[in-house]
Amino acid sequence: MSDPIRILVADDHPVVRDGLVAILSTQPDFNVVGEAVNGVEAVRLAQALRPDVILLDLEMPDLDGVEALRQIHAACPQVRALVFTAFDTDERIVGAVQAGAKGYLLKGAPRHELFNAVRIVSQGGSLLQPVVASRLMQHISSQSAEQPTESLTEREGEVLQLLAQGKTNKEIAAALVITERTVKFHISSILGKLGAGNRTEALTIAAQRGLVKLSGQD
Repeated sequence: MSDPIRILVADDHPVVRDGLVAILSTQPDFNVVGEAVNGVEAVRLAQALRPDVILLDLEMPDLDGVEALRQIHAACPQVRALVFTAFDTDERIVGAVQAGAKGYLLKGAPRHELFNAVRIVSQGGSLLQPVVASRLMQHISSQSAEQPTESLTEREGEVLQLLAQGKTNKEIAAALVITERTVKFHISSILGKLGAGNRTEALTIAAQRGLVKLSGQD
């Protein structure tokens, strides 16, 4: 049996935080290793505990969630951030994704969606709720409609399709019978051609341009 997914919960509302801890603790493959009450503590605990996933609210005292995300991503790039917030504005969504968020869920999502998101993000995948993906795609569309896109190679297209399915580098390498190093090379090329800063942004841009279909899209 694999090790449980180590989770850090960061939310300034005690009731919300306690509820999340209780819900997450019902899953045998989850282990909540810490709780942060503000952005500064989220950064400190992420560095000290090195969790697999940090479940992060964006509106927190002392340090904004997006800035906390930037600091965590810079100091601990292996810690994967899943934003869980009530904020669904384009600015917040884009800011979080650009800061390194691997997933973005709105509070009120069913618990099975939260569990699924934690597992996907922990394995190196990306996940955006359809409503969030739609807002991000609309923003990117308005920002990049005039920018020409360099064509992807056939192999890059295959890698992109597997990324859209939430596959990790290791799983992509196995599926395409190539090395993980080659997968990383292709992903880097895809990011460059799409003008994306990370995988989540790349998948959103690709979906907006009809290159892939994200989970949950009609």
